[in-house]
Amino acid sequence: MTADRQRRRLVVRGVVQGVGFRPFVYTTAAELSLSGSVANDNSGVIIEIEGGPADLDEFARRLREHPPPLAVVESVDQSTVALRGGTGFRIADTTRDGGGRTLASPDVAICADCATELADPTDRRYRHPFINCTNCGPRFTIIAELPYDRSRTSMADFPMCAHCAAEYTDPTNRRFHAQPIACPDCGPRLSYRGPSAPLAEGPLDSARNLLRAGGILAVKGIGGYHLACDATNERAVATLRGRKRRGDKPFAVMVADLGTARTIAEVDDTAAVLLTGPQRPIVLLARRATVPAGTASDADAHDVPDRDTIELAPSVAPRNPDLGVMLAYTPLHLLLFGLSGDRPVPRVLVMTSGNLGGEPICFDDEDARTRLAALADGWLSHDRRILTPCDDSVVRVVDGIELPLRRSRGYAPLPLTLPVPVPPTLAVGADLKNTCAVGEGRYAWLSQHIGDMDDLATLRAFGSAAEHLAELTGVEPTQLVADAHPRYRSTTWARTHAEGRPVHTVQHHHAHIAAVMGEHGLGASETVTGIAFDGTGFGPDGAIWGGEVLSVGYKGYRRLAHLKYVPLAGGDASVHRPYRMALAHLWSARLDWSDTIASVAACPADERAVLAHQFGSGFGCTPTSSMGRLFDAVSSLAGVRHTVDYEAQAAIELEALARAADPGSRAYRFGLDHTADPAVIDPAPVVAAVVTDAAHGIPAAVIAARFHHAVAALVLDLALDFAPPPTTVALSGGVFQNALLLSAARTALRDNGFHVITHRRLPPNDGGLAFGQLLAAGAG
Repeated sequence: MTADRQRRRLVVRGVVQGVGFRPFVYTTAAELSLSGSVANDNSGVIIEIEGGPADLDEFARRLREHPPPLAVVESVDQSTVALRGGTGFRIADTTRDGGGRTLASPDVAICADCATELADPTDRRYRHPFINCTNCGPRFTIIAELPYDRSRTSMADFPMCAHCAAEYTDPTNRRFHAQPIACPDCGPRLSYRGPSAPLAEGPLDSARNLLRAGGILAVKGIGGYHLACDATNERAVATLRGRKRRGDKPFAVMVADLGTARTIAEVDDTAAVLLTGPQRPIVLLARRATVPAGTASDADAHDVPDRDTIELAPSVAPRNPDLGVMLAYTPLHLLLFGLSGDRPVPRVLVMTSGNLGGEPICFDDEDARTRLAALADGWLSHDRRILTPCDDSVVRVVDGIELPLRRSRGYAPLPLTLPVPVPPTLAVGADLKNTCAVGEGRYAWLSQHIGDMDDLATLRAFGSAAEHLAELTGVEPTQLVADAHPRYRSTTWARTHAEGRPVHTVQHHHAHIAAVMGEHGLGASETVTGIAFDGTGFGPDGAIWGGEVLSVGYKGYRRLAHLKYVPLAGGDASVHRPYRMALAHLWSARLDWSDTIASVAACPADERAVLAHQFGSGFGCTPTSSMGRLFDAVSSLAGVRHTVDYEAQAAIELEALARAADPGSRAYRFGLDHTADPAVIDPAPVVAAVVTDAAHGIPAAVIAARFHHAVAALVLDLALDFAPPPTTVALSGGVFQNALLLSAARTALRDNGFHVITHRRLPPNDGGLAFGQLLAAGAG
């Protein structure tokens, strides 16, 4: 052995299992003529490598700077060990040694190589619905425990054939240690059950036939069941909407490729990257103007020219200017749309989660057959078990920047770095759009989207998700943290399952702003001016907060200003009937309930009398400063929406009208009383202006535009009053899902010298709350 030869031990931590990391190490070592070995264990990837110092340095540099596409390298620890000699490099078996933790990879959309093989008649995996490799396929949803090996996944049910085993053990093969590896000889099997006997051609042809006939198909995917139908068939879409009891809530649609996406929506460069990336989320996109177009004569003619526009059924997304669009992300989806030579099928499918509204997604086969019996006409299923349910992620693009609205498939359970260390903690989030999180040291792991905690099934799903997340990460929580709302089901769950551990509570809007601060890596001693606008958050004074200006650090907050309290009568009744919030704001502004006002006319006379008594006496009312409820009120006052079928419908339709409208020279302005402590933002001048404009026949779209401009101007005024530039201003809360408002507010703040931080990796709604809870509790 030469004197300058060294042997080093490297421990690589992060998302480094199931992503082709060991083959990458093998080929990199071979290129540099290094000897040694690589293995997985509980800590991550363990490498022993021997050779010249310069080559060893280059090897370590490539690990850090150029890992495989799906890997996330969090750290590379090196130490020098005794020389052993040798000229070969081997991939060793997985061990369970080591005290660290490795990280599970999220589910990944089918890669280009596998998609090519899927459509190649000469390939042995031609038309195989479960084709995958180290660069794609299911991960999180099939893992029982770590380290990530086939025996610890639901693929353990399928012994590999000789061909697959050879690929699996060949370090030069794209499928080396791809745990879901399978082929038509040894992999999972499709099945179809429907109203008529399956076609002789097989389950896929039977499923396509059902879709062509206007039926509703339950499709088993990676993380659960979808319900699918022809998105151009109004009868089919309306039937699905009625069966799901979905009201007017928009459906997401799926297409086979980017070309088809461009026939139904406006797709810019950022959206195209999101649609085609490995996560494949649902992306909210502006609709294209619809011009009827014929069905393609061949299913391989998906890349159509821009002038081709597909007219979708009105019931896909009633009165909504946006469409939730996703590209097919599994081989089964691509086969459902059809390959060359298949009979034509619908080019756009409604693809919505397999459940009733408010229930968790179906993922167990027996459960699906029961719960979806009244919803689906047929089932396209398979025998690979889903161990962890995971719904589709949802994002939108604002000013060319990704804004998550639901962080789930493709993203969970990737870790987020914490700017301050936390003890082992479980954060249970909120009751709407729930996600939970575990954190320890400098890392946090958020669960997949769980849903609204309003029934027993969702609570059970929450418990399973929290337990699975702790098992995957190795975090053993010594404390729990929950929302300060005493009646939140998530908070009750935390207290019930504490088992003697302390349960900390964090005020809702403090957690919102802490989450933004954490996303941007702000340190333990830093503070921001936080503007938190949302629908509901329990305040320590017993009121329902939601229009807040706060001075925030991780350890605590101070309330600087809030939207003036108005009475919230009957709780959820006023959320579902925006005309009630309109009447509350009229009453608070001391404006008459004239029958000429749309909201007053929409309220039945007997209900009006009850509300008048409640507002006057305070009986059955809770004061609220909610900006979300003000959006509801203005939507009703402008005659846009008086009752809602889904959360934020009134605000969404108000934003839709405002986008294309010119507000003109008339500006609405909020009042601000600085004599109070905290200061009080008075919406009465805005409410009065809305009523006046509506009475003078000003179009609802113009009123909507003026209101949005007023709220954006309010954000700037508040920042100037409480945080002169260049102070950092943080924006969070569900109201900032509104793309028009977020863009206008962010631009106004930046143009006036403020440093603005907004969400980029977490939703501004309650789906990101658990992250903020971890930080607030850890700093307390």
